[in-house]
Amino acid sequence: MYHLIKCKPKCTGFIALFLLILMSCVPFTYTQEQQKAKEIITPQGVRLLKNKSFDDSKQARSEILELYKDLRLTDVLDAMDLVGLQDIGLMNKNIRPLWRDVEKFSHRIVGFAITVRHVPTDVRVGQNSFPNLEGFRKFKSEQYGRAPDAWLTVAKPGDVAVIDAGGIPECGFIGSNNSLGWAEKGVIGVVTNGGARDTDEIVKVKKIAVYCTDGYSTRGVRPGRLIAESFNFPINCADVLVFPGDLIVADGDGVLVVPRQRALEVGKIAREINVGDEKSRAGRFKRLGIPLDETVIVE
Repeated sequence: MYHLIKCKPKCTGFIALFLLILMSCVPFTYTQEQQKAKEIITPQGVRLLKNKSFDDSKQARSEILELYKDLRLTDVLDAMDLVGLQDIGLMNKNIRPLWRDVEKFSHRIVGFAITVRHVPTDVRVGQNSFPNLEGFRKFKSEQYGRAPDAWLTVAKPGDVAVIDAGGIPECGFIGSNNSLGWAEKGVIGVVTNGGARDTDEIVKVKKIAVYCTDGYSTRGVRPGRLIAESFNFPINCADVLVFPGDLIVADGDGVLVVPRQRALEVGKIAREINVGDEKSRAGRFKRLGIPLDETVIVE
């Protein structure tokens, strides 16, 4: 009993020392294990909705464009009804032309969709964000680099940019300058659920048709408002699914998207409807004393 009592302090000291050493090692060991377990990954997204294949040769494009030349949206919409695509592809009626030309109808669009998707920015700037003007200019330049018109690299004459603005209410990414650059590439029109800016100049020169929400201006610049996400993938624009290459038909009555695979079938029916209407209106023009013009067929 005496020996046990006498040894107890020594044992207690040994145990305490052992525990102290053990505890001092635990954080180091745990940190190493944490480092080993840490993984930096970039998740690989999966596109569930795949693009569709179609003939995009010059001959195929030319055939479609010639077939739809001077057709009205209503002619094509009626044809879509007849092939079982009622209201499929008909954009929300608040998508309106920024300008209209009732003499030459140069605001009308018949062309092939390049789909573009923007998303809200993940950075903001506010009052006194930078100590001086140069700081903001640098930020602006950097953020413009995150919202480029990258889709222009694939643009062909006769294409239409169909842009999902990502719900950004005050960003006019279509402007008087870049829209002219698009026209130089042969892009004939823009359709977006957003808006444009510098609209006076766009309307004055009329080099590119613009169809946007309520035909109004959204005035801000891209930096601090949106960034580019992708192009030539399926998008939602004004309640319509638009695939790259779909046919866009737009005039004063709105915007219609014709699935590329049905474009010839729909176009032939629409042409018949249009011819019948033009012949009928020609007769009414004569009876009403209205001078005949290019909107009717003179026999």
